[in-house]
Amino acid sequence: MSNIILRNVIEDDLPIFFMHQQNREANYMAAFTSIDPSDWDSFTTHWNKILTDKDIMKQTIIIENNVVGHISRFEQFGEPEVSYWIGKEYWGKGIATKALREFLKHITIRPLYARAAKDNAGSLKVLEKCGFVITGEDSGYSNARGEDVEEFILTLK
Repeated sequence: MSNIILRNVIEDDLPIFFMHQQNREANYMAAFTSIDPSDWDSFTTHWNKILTDKDIMKQTIIIENNVVGHISRFEQFGEPEVSYWIGKEYWGKGIATKALREFLKHITIRPLYARAAKDNAGSLKVLEKCGFVITGEDSGYSNARGEDVEEFILTLK
């Protein structure tokens, strides 16, 4: 696998991010998604807010000139948090782990938090490989699953 490149998100990335969001399994694993992942207008409204928010660090993940996902640092519940989304066709190749490790080189805030559905073994493995440890639990309504879903809260100190 080639090296991962992280660069600022640009508007041209959005159709690819939208396509990634159409995968049912990816939505199920992410759990906490938009109400209607197929709603382009809602998607672009959400991303336009992200793109104009200077407090959110957002990067596109690129491999061999292909946009494979995105990663970000933002505030949630008053705490700094990271999140990422990798297109399903790129799962299981170590991309998320490499991208998160690279991203964390530029994020000096500690503690730093992340969340993952308790049954999202892949994401939990990525976070733990990058030094995050489970420090709490929460639950919330999952649009993707249509029910409350339990999640782990992870911390990088």
